[in-house]
Amino acid sequence: MTAAPVTGEAPAGSELRSLVRLAAPILLVQLGQFAMAFVDAAMVGRVSKEALAAVALGNLLVWGLFVFGQGVLAVLDSRVAHAIGRGDGDDVRAHVQMGLVLSVLVALPLMAIGAFAGPLFRALDQPADVVPLAVDYATWAVPSLLPALMFVALRQSLQAMTTIRPIVAAVLLTNLLNFALDRVLIFGDFGLPAMGVEGAAIATLASRIAMTVLLAWFAWPLLRPLVRPFARSSLRSRALAPLFLAGLPVGCQYALELGAFSGSTVFLGWIGSEAQAAHTVALKLATASFMVPLAVSLAAAVRVGHAMGRGDHAAARRSARTAIATGAVLMAGFGLTFLVMPAVLARTVTDVQAVVVAAATLTMIAGVFQIFDGIQVVCVGVLRGLGDTRTPFYVNVFGFWVAGIPLGLVLAFEFGLGAPGFWWGLVLGLAQAA
Repeated sequence: MTAAPVTGEAPAGSELRSLVRLAAPILLVQLGQFAMAFVDAAMVGRVSKEALAAVALGNLLVWGLFVFGQGVLAVLDSRVAHAIGRGDGDDVRAHVQMGLVLSVLVALPLMAIGAFAGPLFRALDQPADVVPLAVDYATWAVPSLLPALMFVALRQSLQAMTTIRPIVAAVLLTNLLNFALDRVLIFGDFGLPAMGVEGAAIATLASRIAMTVLLAWFAWPLLRPLVRPFARSSLRSRALAPLFLAGLPVGCQYALELGAFSGSTVFLGWIGSEAQAAHTVALKLATASFMVPLAVSLAAAVRVGHAMGRGDHAAARRSARTAIATGAVLMAGFGLTFLVMPAVLARTVTDVQAVVVAAATLTMIAGVFQIFDGIQVVCVGVLRGLGDTRTPFYVNVFGFWVAGIPLGLVLAFEFGLGAPGFWWGLVLGLAQAA
């Protein structure tokens, strides 16, 4: 039996126009997911500094587990795109179903790890007044990994089909729901008690369930022939193992990259709270700009995947070159902005003058690595579109953990350059990766 036809043809017009039409809504999705975490932190920050620290600590664990799982599932877009390029509806359906099964199989062990939040936080020697609250947060937020990863599986599949509108709608509506639930559950309203940190975690769990349900509902006309009937072959380890093994290097790559930046926060805490705060400010700014080439990267994986599925290598090269050039140009713009107005940007995150001055220096250094950051992340998308998930893993290990971070630590502590020295190490790491 063949699945309902799924079109992967690009919109009419130039490659750049096709890339932008796909990347723009993906960027909206990225920003929407970022906004949910930002709202959670902003609202909990009004409760107490301990509550804010607890949500930050709890989310570090939950987000770390999620990022690994998301990486494992990231190969779905290129696999589905290849099948679409070949016009193989049966393979599209098989990968959509296997992606949903794999999302559950990956989520369960990650949730089991999250159940040990208390011992993990205490082993990291975190403040005694923060750990109990962080455990409360993790207790409710860890189960949200299951719907969150199911959402990723559906999202990756739909992106490969260039069907982004249902994803955007689901994320935007979920942001509204998350804001309302945060307001009611954190501070108490409509007869409910103020639940603080627990309220934020419950809002996260409910919002992620709603986001997945909304996406399935909005995209059901397209998804229905792809998931019904559900084939037994999608449950077999023989079919799932190759998909998992292809995604495992991506999950490790994502985890190592997150670990590099999370670890840098710990390292700079050894210098002092001002250096750590300045690092956090500059990192937030760099993360915000990074979402743009990340959207281009996700779009590039689909464009290159479609071309490779059709066996059109010339189109794949054209898509790759356009995407890499677009990422570099966009990040050159961000880099120039970071270099010209670092203090202005720093003040959008904090108004503590000493932190603004220190963060402005780091923001200028971030301006130097913007182009490298854009190139490396778009290249990762291109390689995934080609079906290569191992090269980015090896590059990431070398760029960050062999070159960048060791040099940063030497410059920061042995040469006494402090936080700026560490950030120059990150510049080297990103340049090597690019």
